[in-house]
Amino acid sequence: MGKLWATYVGNTLGKCVISYFLKHVDDSDIKKVLDYAMGLSEKYIKKMEDLFQKKNFPTPIGLTEEDVNLEAPRLFYDEFYLHYMQYLAKAGMSIYSAAIPLVTRKDVRQFFAEALDGTVKLLSDVHDLLKSKGTLNTPPPMPPPKGVHFVQKQDFLNGFIGDVRPLHGLEVAHLFDNLNNDITSKALINGFMQVAKDEKVKKFLERGENINRKHIEKLSQKLSEAHLPSPPLLDHLVTKSTTSPFSDKLMTFHKIDMFSMKIRSYANGASLNGRRDIGSLYGKCMLDVSLYVEDGANIMIEKGWMEQPPEVIDREDLTSK
Repeated sequence: MGKLWATYVGNTLGKCVISYFLKHVDDSDIKKVLDYAMGLSEKYIKKMEDLFQKKNFPTPIGLTEEDVNLEAPRLFYDEFYLHYMQYLAKAGMSIYSAAIPLVTRKDVRQFFAEALDGTVKLLSDVHDLLKSKGTLNTPPPMPPPKGVHFVQKQDFLNGFIGDVRPLHGLEVAHLFDNLNNDITSKALINGFMQVAKDEKVKKFLERGENINRKHIEKLSQKLSEAHLPSPPLLDHLVTKSTTSPFSDKLMTFHKIDMFSMKIRSYANGASLNGRRDIGSLYGKCMLDVSLYVEDGANIMIEKGWMEQPPEVIDREDLTSK
């Protein structure tokens, strides 16, 4: 129930954002990718609604047509759509792949497997198009090792003091991937900051932009110390429009969702890391993000925007009655 609920709400968000992108896209190749992504969201929403109806499960509201203004002027340039779709596909794959081993019903498990397959194709199409346009950000190349070696000393784990070894491949890959996510998030939040109406929401977004900027600086520093490049910012792909295409509710929920995904992504990087300094950095980043997500949830609750996920039976409440 929980995974279907979260997947449904997430796809209603994606449908709103993509429908707006499709109103302002000039590049025909990028439009094809957006059309495919929209088709996936609509298909997944319909399949989940069928599953809900079979079990008399109330269909979540999520985000609706009321949360998007398709007549608003362009807020992002075409290239940004590809970077955004790269993030969206990675987020979807993370949710679907995590759901498959947890789900015991065959029809629901098959749904998540099909959703994962479709989203893998979306990510592949996005990567191929970014590469063809020369805008795909890839981790810096590394020379192949000259042989198989085993770690001989405990200083392999150093990071703050003593001899600090060079980054290994897994550390580079996850530092670069987390930077890509943060850079896309920063550009999106810059656009949201320009158009948000509610003062509390605007301040929440400004704080998120500050967190993004700080994390980009810290993660980039680790690559720079190893004489490796970081991916470039995408802020130039935001237009000057101040007319909001999205409701404050959608933008607040989107940043909660996006920052929640950072927790999983940072944790993945930390789990495959071997240096204490990098592990500590990921820990601090996760703390920043966790506190930010909680504050966003408080805004959603205060405004009456937060839809409640399905819960188990409250036995204590039943007993008291």
